[in-house]
Amino acid sequence: MHILHSDTPSPRHEHPAAGLSLAFVGGFLDAYTYLTRGGVFANAQTGNIVLMSLAAARADLAAVGYYLLPILAFFAGVLLSERLRTGQPGHSGSDWMLWVLGLEALLAFVIGWVPVQVPHLWVNTTVSFLCSLQVNTFRKIRGLPYATTMCTGNLRSAAEHFSRFLFAADGASLEHSCGYLLVIALFCLGATAGALAVGFWGIRCIWICGIILLATLTGLAKKEDAE
Repeated sequence: MHILHSDTPSPRHEHPAAGLSLAFVGGFLDAYTYLTRGGVFANAQTGNIVLMSLAAARADLAAVGYYLLPILAFFAGVLLSERLRTGQPGHSGSDWMLWVLGLEALLAFVIGWVPVQVPHLWVNTTVSFLCSLQVNTFRKIRGLPYATTMCTGNLRSAAEHFSRFLFAADGASLEHSCGYLLVIALFCLGATAGALAVGFWGIRCIWICGIILLATLTGLAKKEDAE
């Protein structure tokens, strides 16, 4: 499968282990916010944009502000990740990505301490910020564009590559399609694990994401040392 092996060297941050781990985290976070923080999917912003528009239609300014906050947090996360990237001398290397992973892990551990009595908006906004950092920073596995915090784009890419295999007999496209489906499978596995973990550890279970993020950070750092 293309994303699992390649004869062409790829940057350390495009390593399959990192991408699949982050997809697992993405699914876990969606399950976590839905089950423990008010029934919200905080990873992506399409729902918030639609709900904000509906609130605007009924002139509910308070609701507009409520849905606007996580949208702005997502926007801010992209800005921060871009600043970290372009702030690196020469715009080369990927050390800045380790800082992103470290910040994500820190936020995950902090969220686990926030009691459910705190308005869910603040936790979900923080998760939106965390996810925007992740999805804007880690964009490829072995050169294939993908997303770690949502599935729609990955599903479209899987179908597109499968159609090339089906109608143009392109064997490489089948490998690519299977690669995208594997990413989606890890996202689903993360969501399932998140649902089970909530039953055991409640709001603290997000610390599992923090541990995975730190493990990913450590793995990428060691890969750099080996190179």
